This record gives sequence, C-alpha cells and structure tokens, in this order.
Amino acid sequence: MKQAVEQGVLTQGIFFECVKRNVPFALAGSIRDDGPLPEVYTDMVDAQKAYFELMQGCTVMLILSTMLHGIGVGNMLPGWVKTICVDINPAVVTKLADRGSHQTIGIVTDVGSFLAALYHELKKLDPGT
Repeated sequence: MKQAVEQGVLTQGIFFECVKRNVPFALAGSIRDDGPLPEVYTDMVDAQKAYFELMQGCTVMLILSTMLHGIGVGNMLPGWVKTICVDINPAVVTKLADRGSHQTIGIVTDVGSFLAALYHELKKLDPGT
C-alpha cells in the first residue's frame, strides 16, 4: 500500500488515507489469494498477532465488508469495545451480532455508500478538514 501511494497508483480511499496519516493497519490474505500485496500477512497466526497488537487500546472497531476476517476480529475484541459492522450481506452482520455482542451495531448496506455518508457527517463536525 505504501509503495502504491508513493508511486501515485493509489490516490484515494481508506488505505490511501491510512498511509498518508500514518494510521497502522494489518491485512491478512486468504487461501484464495493469487498474489497478495507485500504488506499482506499470508500466515494466519502472524496476522492474528498483528490484529491483536493493533487492537490494544481500541475503543471503537469498524468492520467493513470482510466476513471471515471481520468475525474473527470481532471474536478477539473485549466486550467493552464498541463494534460497528457494515456489510451488504445481512448474514455477516447477524453472525457478528449473534456472538453475544451487545456492543455490536450492525448496518446492512453497501460499504461505499456507508463511507460516503460517514465522511459527510464527520465533515459537518469539523468543516475545516
């Protein structure tokens, strides 16, 4: 991701903003990946460790359109972490909420639409950004 941003290949979006603002993230591959990006963890144990490290001190988790990884991360979170799960598939939202997470908010919608709406609402809070 960092190389893609630096080379001008990636010019907008979540990962562009994460790279530009030095927001840490972890990407884990799956058995179906045919050529993951350099930053992608291909070993799931290493990916889980990276997720765990990034979760330390987390008070809000936004899970966007990634069923298996999202449910896995959701299961790793302490009960006091507010969790927002956004997916167009209602089964994903239900599976995460049904794990007994009273703190989980499920939103069934397209992630692109959700992020655009979230951006505009956050912009209202701080129009100078």
